[in-house]
Amino acid sequence: MTQAIAPLRGSGYLREGWQRIRQPGLRRFLVIPLLLNLALFLALIGWGARQFNYWMDRLMPHLPDWAAFVEWLLWPLFALVVLLVLFFGFSMLANLIASPFYGFLAEKVAEQERGLVSPPTGWREIAMVVPRSLGRECRKIVYYLPRLIGLLLLTLIPVVNLVASPLLLVFGVWMMAVQYIDYQADNDQVGFIDMLRWMRGHRGVSLGFGLPVYVGMLIPLVNLLVMPSAVAGSTLLWVREGPGPRTAA
Repeated sequence: MTQAIAPLRGSGYLREGWQRIRQPGLRRFLVIPLLLNLALFLALIGWGARQFNYWMDRLMPHLPDWAAFVEWLLWPLFALVVLLVLFFGFSMLANLIASPFYGFLAEKVAEQERGLVSPPTGWREIAMVVPRSLGRECRKIVYYLPRLIGLLLLTLIPVVNLVASPLLLVFGVWMMAVQYIDYQADNDQVGFIDMLRWMRGHRGVSLGFGLPVYVGMLIPLVNLLVMPSAVAGSTLLWVREGPGPRTAA
């Protein structure tokens, strides 16, 4: 396939991932992270609503009567900020909590795609990979957070924000691709920097995959199903188009 259709090819992997996770043998890797993420989502929604009401109640009494119209301007602005915090916060925390389960989900999808068979996965195996999975998630956060904060600050600067706002969107799409492609890259013992280097050489398919994931993550409750679908879809992308697993020398 030519590079010209790479974005379309990338977007198709999310749909294929959704089809794959509904197959027998994979569903058990979805139940626990789904319940954990649902609890986290509800907790963050409650926290966001409380913070929104708190700051509005603190701010509005200090405005003079003639400036009461400002409240109508602040409501959508504050709501947007809260939604952004919820979106990025939920994505980061949910993937951190579910990373061991998603790592095994990616492994099982890769085995199916490669025609391999492994022993059944038990709780002991899941517990043993928790430190490695959390370490890899923290590595992504270190890459992700400074850049996100920098772009968010730039969006507050007049004129500069005309460029920073589209860059923030593109970076969000890129990070969705990084977040999920990394699960099977880690399973294949490909280092984080090497994975990024491969993705930069395949920007079209990577961003094509990240865009529908990004859009899906913005939709409440739908995002809970997008996450495992993205794990499966990104694994198929990596297995079919990636450099393959590392082998010991």
